[in-house]
Amino acid sequence: MSLLTTNYLTPTGREEAWRFTPLRRLAGLHDLTSQVTDRISLTGKNSLPTGVTLAIANAADHPPAYASNDLITNRIREKITKVLVLSIAKDVELTEPIILNRNCTDSAELSRVVIQAGVNSKSTVIIENVGAGIVGEEIEISLASGASLSFVSLQEWDRTAVHLAQHHAVVGKDAHFTSYVVSVGGSVVRINPTVEFTGAGAFADLHGIYFATDGQHLEHRIHINHGVANAKSRVNYKGALAGDDARTVWIGDVYIHKVAEGTDTYELNRNLLLTDGARADSVPNLEIETGEIVGAGHASTTGRFDDEQLFYLQSRGIPADIARRLVIRGFFAEIISKLKNETLEERLMSRIDDELAKVGQ
Repeated sequence: MSLLTTNYLTPTGREEAWRFTPLRRLAGLHDLTSQVTDRISLTGKNSLPTGVTLAIANAADHPPAYASNDLITNRIREKITKVLVLSIAKDVELTEPIILNRNCTDSAELSRVVIQAGVNSKSTVIIENVGAGIVGEEIEISLASGASLSFVSLQEWDRTAVHLAQHHAVVGKDAHFTSYVVSVGGSVVRINPTVEFTGAGAFADLHGIYFATDGQHLEHRIHINHGVANAKSRVNYKGALAGDDARTVWIGDVYIHKVAEGTDTYELNRNLLLTDGARADSVPNLEIETGEIVGAGHASTTGRFDDEQLFYLQSRGIPADIARRLVIRGFFAEIISKLKNETLEERLMSRIDDELAKVGQ
């Protein structure tokens, strides 16, 4: 166990990056007063196929591939001595997902994970987070030329958990990165999915769903950095909120540099308020330095139930409570169906039903 001391970087809540986050509920991760256990709790859940390795390595042997301005990420880099490295060899095409599982206790943990997808590889990686953990995490994902990687991060924590994470993807020439971030558990969950491109033809397709109930704070801050020509990005996040003091935050930042001609980008966030007392903040941002692009746009909506949909279902004899559940399932189905994993899709829909039951929906 080690006691991390505070320093001048401790956020106060007045900073733009922290103004929505409830600092008092972060269990000391933000001001380094947490008692941090030196461990890597993320482990392989299934057997690894040929061409895939999973190992704990010295942090010094895997220096960060990018500079980060995220406070938690930089503190992780300063403190940890080991990293978990998942490598997929070039030309390997996997038909089954690689599943990593984390089941935490209530002690605090700082963790760094490196995922490397080799040239022309094709794979799916699923990370499951459960338990009552207090976790500060950095996941660094690199896709070599022509690689295709689907990355699924499941936050199914117990109600007392705190999870602050950055997921950073470096997407190479003609590589295709697809991300699914699912947050339905925890007390405070704050995920920062970030992307940078290193070659033409790179594509990042980011999806997310979140469901906040009484007292939960679920925050997702996306940043996509278009710094090369002819790259493409899409963002689609959906959230539902129900219960007193349910809170969600979605920030979508896209930066198109002057050299990034031919950029094609669009981001969308939709929030569904199911009860009074819930609050959703949604802030899409575009910064564009060149007019020589294919397209750039964003949209954000936050609203209540669609009464017309409910009326349509009820007019066909469906009871009101079942009709509401069907509408909410349909709201999330657009993204969940893209997973192309029947077991996982059913699991997530069941979890959504459980969340609805908690708030009497």
